[in-house]
Amino acid sequence: MKRTGLVFDDRYLLHDTGPDHPETSERLKVIFAGIEAAGLLPKLVLIPGRRVEEKWIRTVHAEGHIRRFEEACACGYAEYGHPDNRMCGESFDTALLAVGGVLQATQMVMEGKLDNAFCAVRPPGHHAEPNRAMGFCYFNNIAIAARYLQMQWGIARVGIVDFDVHHGNGTQAIFDGDPTVFYYSIHEHPTFAYPGTGREFERGSALGIGYTLNTPMLPGQGDQDYQEALERDLVPAFDVFKPEVILVSAGFDAHADDDMSYMNVSTEGFSWIMRLLMELADKYAKGRIISILEGGYCLQRLPELIVNHLKILLQAPDNH
Repeated sequence: MKRTGLVFDDRYLLHDTGPDHPETSERLKVIFAGIEAAGLLPKLVLIPGRRVEEKWIRTVHAEGHIRRFEEACACGYAEYGHPDNRMCGESFDTALLAVGGVLQATQMVMEGKLDNAFCAVRPPGHHAEPNRAMGFCYFNNIAIAARYLQMQWGIARVGIVDFDVHHGNGTQAIFDGDPTVFYYSIHEHPTFAYPGTGREFERGSALGIGYTLNTPMLPGQGDQDYQEALERDLVPAFDVFKPEVILVSAGFDAHADDDMSYMNVSTEGFSWIMRLLMELADKYAKGRIISILEGGYCLQRLPELIVNHLKILLQAPDNH
């Protein structure tokens, strides 16, 4: 069994998005309850959130964005930049705690104290661009983790895999011209195609051309379609790039029961994806894989999805 970290903190529940918003604290409540009910907690290393040093936020975000977000919270605004980005007075601090939890897990993996980790944090991050919040995301957790790996640990090649049903426009924008970070996304397009980016011809720019790879999926596609696409696109790309660490934007909203998409991926389909990513991590990255929660809004399915995700990270027998 591998040593797997779980980032979770009750303070992540303090980010209040108000009534009728899909990105709610209930998501983390049902996830934690599911992990507990499955008897997995004793097998995991629990990692609390911590307030990140702002120098790490500034590796991917403009100072003006950071200050505007902080001031909006301090002034008691109910949203930041767009009605999607609902928030409360605690949202800025919660976002700092989320990034800090991710970096703590990343540090423990790099120190050899953990083999891998799953970060059950909120708010999510992959839509956050350098100078603006988007799609429930304020700070780009996974992009900051990639820069931390490079600057603190000297990692030359970071691979990011994003299987959230929505394209991670923020992550792509941050690394668009960067050949040291390979960004791969498989997502629904068109229809529920927020944010409208992530088409096949978006491959990066300047020195980063060829280090962005998008696999848009038509509505209604399911397990077999995803498996064929990942084996066709992601596997050969990583065979060439050979990432030293793999970071995963783990969004579960392509599930057939999730109202945020028209996709038909099953619970087992998500497990197949994660097993593939584990194989790639074992092959190229010394097993170093850190996954970070993004979307996934079906409260009935999230517990089983995350329990299976963690069992694969642990490589425990799957009898759930």
